[in-house]
Amino acid sequence: MSHASRGGAVDGAAGALTPSGEAVLASRFATPRVPATFVRRTRLTERLTRAQAGPDRLTLVSGPAGAGKTLLVADWARTCAPPGPMVWLTVESGDNDPGNFWTYVLAALRHHGLTPSGGLPGPERPGEAEDSVLTRLAAYLNSRTEPVILVLDECERISSPEVAGELDSVLRHAGGGLRLVLLSRTEPLLPLHRYRAAGEMTDLRTADLAFLPEETAELARRHGMSLPDEAARSLTGRTGGWAAGLRLGILDALRTEDPRAALEAPETWQGTVADYLVSEVLDAQSPAGRDLLLRACVCERIRPGLANALTGRDDAAAVLAQLRRANAFVEPAGRSGYRLHPLFAEVLRARLSLGRPGSVRELHRTAARWLSDAGLLTEALPHAAEAGDWAFAAGRVVHELAIGRLLTGPDADRLGSLFAAMPPDTPGPAAELVRAACALSRHDAERALAGLGRAESLLPPAGTGDAAAAHLTLATLRVLAGRQLGSSALAESADRRAEELAGRELVAERLAAHPELRVLRLSALGSAQLWAGRFAPARAALTAAVRASGASSTASLRHDCLGRLALIEFLDGWPGRAEAHALQAITEGDRSGLPPSGRTALGPLVLASVDIERDDLASARAHVHRASPPSSSHDAVVASWLAVTRSRLLSAGGDPVEALHALGDVQEPPSAVDPPAWVDTQVAVTAATAHLARGRPWDAVNVLARCQDARPEHTIAAARARLASGDGDAARSLVEALPGPDGHGPALTVRSLLVRAEVAGARGDGVTAGHLVARALALARPERLRRPFLEAGPWLGTVLGRRPALTRTHTWLPDCLLPEEPPTEPGGSAPAPVVEPLSDRELEVLERLAQMMSTEEIATELFLSVNTVKTHLRNIYRKLAAARRGEAVRRARELRLL
Repeated sequence: MSHASRGGAVDGAAGALTPSGEAVLASRFATPRVPATFVRRTRLTERLTRAQAGPDRLTLVSGPAGAGKTLLVADWARTCAPPGPMVWLTVESGDNDPGNFWTYVLAALRHHGLTPSGGLPGPERPGEAEDSVLTRLAAYLNSRTEPVILVLDECERISSPEVAGELDSVLRHAGGGLRLVLLSRTEPLLPLHRYRAAGEMTDLRTADLAFLPEETAELARRHGMSLPDEAARSLTGRTGGWAAGLRLGILDALRTEDPRAALEAPETWQGTVADYLVSEVLDAQSPAGRDLLLRACVCERIRPGLANALTGRDDAAAVLAQLRRANAFVEPAGRSGYRLHPLFAEVLRARLSLGRPGSVRELHRTAARWLSDAGLLTEALPHAAEAGDWAFAAGRVVHELAIGRLLTGPDADRLGSLFAAMPPDTPGPAAELVRAACALSRHDAERALAGLGRAESLLPPAGTGDAAAAHLTLATLRVLAGRQLGSSALAESADRRAEELAGRELVAERLAAHPELRVLRLSALGSAQLWAGRFAPARAALTAAVRASGASSTASLRHDCLGRLALIEFLDGWPGRAEAHALQAITEGDRSGLPPSGRTALGPLVLASVDIERDDLASARAHVHRASPPSSSHDAVVASWLAVTRSRLLSAGGDPVEALHALGDVQEPPSAVDPPAWVDTQVAVTAATAHLARGRPWDAVNVLARCQDARPEHTIAAARARLASGDGDAARSLVEALPGPDGHGPALTVRSLLVRAEVAGARGDGVTAGHLVARALALARPERLRRPFLEAGPWLGTVLGRRPALTRTHTWLPDCLLPEEPPTEPGGSAPAPVVEPLSDRELEVLERLAQMMSTEEIATELFLSVNTVKTHLRNIYRKLAAARRGEAVRRARELRLL
């Protein structure tokens, strides 16, 4: 062991404490008393117990002033059973002298009755701790069967490398006979990295010592105050869980008439708590540290470069690192960044405003420019606002093509609220563009367009990078206005201008940094086209928006676009595709953590629509219940589809009167936009279905007649209404005008086939009706589309009753449409089973085989090649043990496959 000596005196020339001196200083050896209001935190005491029971030689409890270090360990020492005797020593500044330090350590051991045989004298000369003394101490500790637990409180007072080195040496040579517990505001000088690397150290840091909300509530209760959960969370957040701040704040609040209100009042924290922080933390720092803290307190996150700009110095990195090591309420925040404890920052800002009121605005101005130049615009903007430099703030938003951040992404609400405070007389085109964006965020498209007109009149031609960025911002906002106004023409015209500007090299780099701008534009364009009933271009724009970016700033846009794609697929008759998009929309919302207010209701509503088609009404009701009404308040598409879905669900559930009432929400959409033709069609078709369920076909005819549309669902509903009213000729004319299945999915095609079958049956052509029903069943089976058959009417039951073979391979149909099974004749023998089960595709081919369709006809109807059909036929013959068509059909009927 090394020999170290210093000048100084320790209790007289002998360098050792006399018995009377030990009695006087016994308070340094005593475990501190724990007050009655102390909150025992089992999660921390258990960690201390595990540390002593395991291989850890060193335990460090480190935190700022008032973090509760001493009381935590004192409570643990008194209540938990340590593995050996515990020795407490409160360190003082004079203990930086090695002779003094070891004199007090040995005296503490003697105070607790721990001395080796023959005794262990203190250092012989003042200021020295001889090697022999430390060697004998380490040997004594190493020989013990149970360890001595030495607690050194206020260890930050040891700044001597010699004392730290000797302490480390004794700890290492004592083997398992010494466990060291250090309580310190700062990082001790011991080589902590070695103990951590060896797995021989436990750390309890500031974050561990911070109170949890439930512990805050318990502390308040012990002081006679009851705090609800939300109030406890708020108080914990404001104080950062700092123990002294909580206790002092509660005590100050209890002196007021309304303690709970006092805890929320700023003045409560500018009294005793502020005095404590100033005296114990701020005043304890170097002049450079104090100056940096006071200037940098205006920032949420402090970077060394930013701190240099605020202080005019160049050593901020070193000063910040020292403040962090000193636990001066400076916490790490990401790479090379720091954050002030929230309550400390609050106190510093109040002190800065009182002591240097003229500097606050200039500090914010400096921070805004430094952060903006560093590419941290969203952090720069609040500082520009605090400095009152609104022209700079708006100009940077437009220059950086960051206008989309006001409208979407995690910063949208914060930045929107920030710019809502911008004075209306802030001049310049950038300010007009920002005001227009704020108007769009409030769904005030008319005001936004007026502002965009003023901005355009102030802008120079798009010849420079800044001018091109402003024109691109202008065009993008016009696309968004087109969406809100339901004007596909406005949106498409503005989008063409934006596309042309986005292709210029002048803005390419800035545009790459803000992917949300293009996604926002494509989303708005597709939504405007959807509202206008232009489904094909809407699908293209929305798909492009989904694929454009996976950034977090575009998550809500992707979620919304997927919901709209789901609706388009459903309207085109593709329930399976609609379901897939709707599930993707919901998954995107969950994955991105979007709040309920940021989600569209279209995903759940489309899932409900698909469930209604499949006659799963319980699931449909659950999806409608989960749909978020607040998100539909400014979205005419969502509002309309919510009303239609509720109506269809009520009608399917047997309540057509309420179904008609539910459609009233569509008649008065939540905006000034009149419903487009496709919405009118959906409303009319849904109303007609409810009228037919009530047995009032002429009401159905009339409601459809008021809506002139060529979409197939309108024609199908009109034909059904005419048939129900007895006007077969009009129904035939409508059916003959129906387009082919190209471009439409199975949900529309199945309904088309069924109404054609009903017309055929009405004119006495039962063979054609059966053929068409069989085709509808085959097409509906993959999607399990039950609703078209349930709504078809009594004629379908007649057809199926005459030809029960039609449903024998369609057990997915509701029971009310399946014929009763014929009784088995006594003594009858069951037909021989098939060699192996037929696939779904083979069953479809078999059904058409039974309808006497040729190989070419089967291939055409099933969209297969002739060779593929021939392969299926060979498999059918083999599995049914048949040699020809007729035999295969007969065997299939015996086996009830047909």
